[in-house]
Amino acid sequence: MNPFKQHGAFSWCELVTPDVAAAKEFYGPLFGWTLKEGPIGTIPYTVIEAGGREIGGMAPPPPNQPTMPPTWGVYITVDDIEATVEQAKALGGKVLLPPIPIEGTGKFTLIQDPQGATFCAIEYTQPS
Repeated sequence: MNPFKQHGAFSWCELVTPDVAAAKEFYGPLFGWTLKEGPIGTIPYTVIEAGGREIGGMAPPPPNQPTMPPTWGVYITVDDIEATVEQAKALGGKVLLPPIPIEGTGKFTLIQDPQGATFCAIEYTQPS
């Protein structure tokens, strides 16, 4: 199963932290990750590889949320981001961030479930 193509699969994990350098010094040796630098659009980004496979990333908080605390987030693959947003709302969820394009990747949204847990749904336009 390719999690980038499978609707409902966890496909990416991402750490947002104000100190990416310190996170790299901790997580790289702890898990044996290879960490590759590269921007996503204009945002500095570190891609995490485990066993030669890209599994996630690290980035600083968005410019409009500079005091955001460090947090891990998950991305779940969906076939249709707009339909997922509508279904989440119908099931009692809240859309905290409407679908946003990620250059060269697809679109993602941030959703809060009825109990308060948050996750990102992502529609890949260029599946890996």
